[in-house]
Amino acid sequence: MLGTSINPIKTASSSPSCCSSSYEKRMETMLSLTAFDNCNNSVPFLFSRSKLHCSKTLVTKLPGVRFQVSPGSKFRVFCESKTQELQIRRCSPLLEKVSLSSNDAVVSDEWKAVPDIWRSSAEKYGDRVAVVDPYHDPPSTMTYIQLEQEILDFAEGLRLIGLKPEDKLALFADNSSRWLVADQGIMAMGAINVVRGSRSAVEELLHIYNHSESVGLVVDNPEFFNRLAGTFCSKATMRFIVLLWGEKSCLATGETQGVPIFSYREIMELGRESRVGLTDSHDARQGYIYEAIGSDDVATLVYTSGTTDNPKGVMLTHKNLLHQIRNLWDVVPAEAGDRFLSMLPSWHAYERACEYFIFTHGIEQEYTTVRNLKDDLRHYQPHYLISVPLVYETLYSGIQKQIYTSSTARKFIALTFIRVSLAYMDLKRIYEGLCLTRDQKQPSYVVSMLEWLWARIIAAILWPLHVLAKKLVYEKIHSAIGISKAGISGGGSLPMHIDKFFEAIGVKLQNGYGLTESSPVIAARRPNCNVLGSVGHPIQHTEFKIVDSETDEVLPPGSKGIVKVRGPQVMKGYYKNPLATRQALDEDGWLNTGDIGWIAPCHSAGQSHRCGGVIVLEGRAKDTIVLSTGMLKA
Repeated sequence: MLGTSINPIKTASSSPSCCSSSYEKRMETMLSLTAFDNCNNSVPFLFSRSKLHCSKTLVTKLPGVRFQVSPGSKFRVFCESKTQELQIRRCSPLLEKVSLSSNDAVVSDEWKAVPDIWRSSAEKYGDRVAVVDPYHDPPSTMTYIQLEQEILDFAEGLRLIGLKPEDKLALFADNSSRWLVADQGIMAMGAINVVRGSRSAVEELLHIYNHSESVGLVVDNPEFFNRLAGTFCSKATMRFIVLLWGEKSCLATGETQGVPIFSYREIMELGRESRVGLTDSHDARQGYIYEAIGSDDVATLVYTSGTTDNPKGVMLTHKNLLHQIRNLWDVVPAEAGDRFLSMLPSWHAYERACEYFIFTHGIEQEYTTVRNLKDDLRHYQPHYLISVPLVYETLYSGIQKQIYTSSTARKFIALTFIRVSLAYMDLKRIYEGLCLTRDQKQPSYVVSMLEWLWARIIAAILWPLHVLAKKLVYEKIHSAIGISKAGISGGGSLPMHIDKFFEAIGVKLQNGYGLTESSPVIAARRPNCNVLGSVGHPIQHTEFKIVDSETDEVLPPGSKGIVKVRGPQVMKGYYKNPLATRQALDEDGWLNTGDIGWIAPCHSAGQSHRCGGVIVLEGRAKDTIVLSTGMLKA
């Protein structure tokens, strides 16, 4: 706002009558004809009187207008500038590079926040299909460019309905393309999402909402919201509610007590119109101060299961999650066009980190459900399946059922071939050096050579039968389940008989290990070093150590103890819980996983020479018994 005081100049002959009524009239005329000749005539002028240099002075306030007074005019112009309070817009640095650049901010092409990945992927993979979501109404398919624009529109829509940077916003919903857009939209505008699925108990969700100090709720569908409404509307403060799927007319609006409710479509329309206005108007952009989201800023709160007490809110930063995105390719060497099936809860750290990672490599993700998994495996023929051990156990049971319900001859042939293949793979692990051992003693070179030679000879005899089994039996299994590159397993212990069976039929399973507190992946088996019975080597930039449960002394390879881990993916801490944070994280940044395990010794030769450094888990520390020998037994 500009306040402009126009004061008459007293000449040598001037007298106190300079501010007479007639002079005031002449001055008003002069101002209207001279001072504002170059101004926008549509701007309304407001004149008021105040005492300054003489008894009467004309003052005008012109919103946003500057003007020049001609040199010959007999008055002086004083301008008092009042700065309008600007709104702060936090932006994902690379995703909204244009906005930050217009504000003279330094912008890097390096990822600093998770949503930055969408700018890179849109530029690189553009019109490739990113997501296929066939089981929601309406079904949706989006390319990488479309997905990037949806995320930007959703972020802008949230800004318009009152979400501010660093606000917490509860995202209680299940796996879908709109969950992904909402998750990334919240992050992209500098807020923090608080995630959970629809199967959680209402009281648990209420605790998470209130403990996190969330200001609003993004909810999956009307049915789920109606289950929450009675409790939430009386015990939680909500600035707004956003409905991802379904119609607002199906909501129990009587419970909401005037809280604004927006559909997904409404948020998108608000955001799209606002972004067009910002793009077209330089003045509109000048109404904001643009700030870049920092890599150390909290991106999300993920609450632990809370089986014995209230769940704890794990604070994961953009840096934590970006570590996963940058360092999982050694585990899953995805290529543009590869198909992934997504069925795990998106809010779970395991599924979430894997999704972020694969979208940086131009893959196509199909959303499925437990009910539709069998048909979708056959239909989509995915290159990868990211899931939990239970899913692979279910697939194993289905294959076994097919074999045992077939004719006697077919059953005999299939089971015989499977036994041959199991024996062949056992021998192959021996001569490839992929057999686990805790023995720290280096094997004899001569003995190692004899073992290698024996395994090679027997494997060569079995190899033709194994190849024949692929043709007659395993190809049919592959056509039914796809998974042509690998099945990634995490979130639980993978039974050895499941591991060996899929290896025998030519479906590679890669087991991994992680915790919510570590974003989550800290170790995983590699395609070229798939040591059965282990969770693989630490991923890049990650340190492991095994310590004594009582003395905290570091134990040598092969010794069981408490697993501790350190790396860029380790959480910032538990939200509003410094005591629990100190119990989990020490001063040097080591995270106590609470798991019992050991690190395989390094051997220079023999059947374990490629296993050195892999992590083997034995159970949870709270489930172990200390024997009289001092050993730990899970």
